[in-house]
Amino acid sequence: MTMPWRADLGDGTYRNPVLNADWSDPDVVRVGDDHYLTASSFGRVPGLPLLHSRDLVNWTLVGHALERLGPDADFAVPRHDCGVWAPSLRHHAGRFWIFWGDPDHGIQQINAENIRGPWTAPHLVKAGKGLIDACPLWDEETGEAYLVHAWAKSRSGIKNRLTGHRMSPDGRELLDEGTTLVDADTIPGWFTLEGPKVYRHDGWFWIFAPAGGVETGWQGAFRSRTFAGPYEERVVLAQGDTEVNGPHQGGWVRTAAGEDWFLHFQARGAYGRVVHLQPMRWDGEGWPVIGDEGEPVLVHRRPKAPEQAAEAPASNDDFPGGRHGRQWQWTANPRPGWTVGHGGDGLRLSCVRTAYAHDLRALPNVLVQRLPAEEFTVEVGITLDTGEPGAKAGLAVLGDAFSWIGLEAGADGKARLVHRYAESVAEHERDAEHPRPAPGADVRVRIEVTRGARCRFHADTGDGAGFQPSGQVFAATPWRWVGALLGLFATAPAGRGPSGTAGFTAFRTTGRPTGT
Repeated sequence: MTMPWRADLGDGTYRNPVLNADWSDPDVVRVGDDHYLTASSFGRVPGLPLLHSRDLVNWTLVGHALERLGPDADFAVPRHDCGVWAPSLRHHAGRFWIFWGDPDHGIQQINAENIRGPWTAPHLVKAGKGLIDACPLWDEETGEAYLVHAWAKSRSGIKNRLTGHRMSPDGRELLDEGTTLVDADTIPGWFTLEGPKVYRHDGWFWIFAPAGGVETGWQGAFRSRTFAGPYEERVVLAQGDTEVNGPHQGGWVRTAAGEDWFLHFQARGAYGRVVHLQPMRWDGEGWPVIGDEGEPVLVHRRPKAPEQAAEAPASNDDFPGGRHGRQWQWTANPRPGWTVGHGGDGLRLSCVRTAYAHDLRALPNVLVQRLPAEEFTVEVGITLDTGEPGAKAGLAVLGDAFSWIGLEAGADGKARLVHRYAESVAEHERDAEHPRPAPGADVRVRIEVTRGARCRFHADTGDGAGFQPSGQVFAATPWRWVGALLGLFATAPAGRGPSGTAGFTAFRTTGRPTGT
């Protein structure tokens, strides 16, 4: 079975993006020969994904650091533009540390001895609205600790500014009220300065920070001999003559072989923020030079590192033992009873009763994962075990607009094939195709995704005709900060009493559309 995307070209080179999915606002750290990466997870649960690589090209998802979002009541429903923004990952004093800003609550911190946990409960380092993109620094030369963060204007009225604090060495409290380290309003042409990552190198304090906006911005570097400044600045990565728009916001890492590399994102609409790997060096004046003289590379030699098999974060799932893989997240904090345990393979979801079954965007009980590539095909088998009229289950492409295909129990309790959608401005879903009876209570459905996130839906009802197309082509759309998602769900109308279950089997993503 072909992978939806392969970054490792197998000849000593790689192509960008190395993570061709929505791993937004990446940060990276090396411990020994291993590299670890985390990314924004916003309102999805579990949060703070943890990825591992030996060579910075081939990555696997090894878990999540945050089991639930808090306060629990705030994330009982989907909040796609809230939660975990732009985390920073560090290793200090034998422990992994993650700091992030929740724009509505403040700067949070967790830590663990092992990357796979257990992780400590979130600790609120600084309360306040609009505090985002937090990054710590432990100065190994002096023993001092610091923290830098940016601001969200939507919550604080402040933007384009980086604030620095002295921090207790245990990472639990800030020791001062904070000082403005960089006010980009004073730098001609700079706007939306955010996402700082702070380092010590060659006697300087360095802040790597993007500016110019997600779609159109650039990567800046700032340096000062003292933490408090003043800082001088330089643009170190920009689109230039390439097709890589807005290349910025990520992290610098030095490999065990002594090479410097920079991981950053590129905003690609419905596909979210995909991750690129750029070579990095230091020029004669001590400034970083990223990519090909400050422009992104698309193909480059691999980092010098131990050989690693070509791989990418998993998207396929057989749901062994009735459990879903690490790649899946809920759209809000999960509740008991959403999944039904059993001993065999395949996922079984309860048909959760809700008054919002007409709008998948409002449902917390949708199990989602990222679009795994620009062009791919996804298939899954669906069964519906209920006699409850209006109970339904399906495979969705979910964003500010959505479309799904699956089964619904009719007024007589028998399953029928349905395909529905809702535009961005619509509050209720509509039929994308005329509903039709299904020979039984099971179906296999397929979505073919082509360039531009154009989705073509198909279904095989087991009547011998094979996969048949359904409805019109649907163009996937992102959320505010999040790319479109693949989703599995099961619902039933509001009411009381048992509502049945739905089963999902053999979830498969393959490299290119089949062209049915």
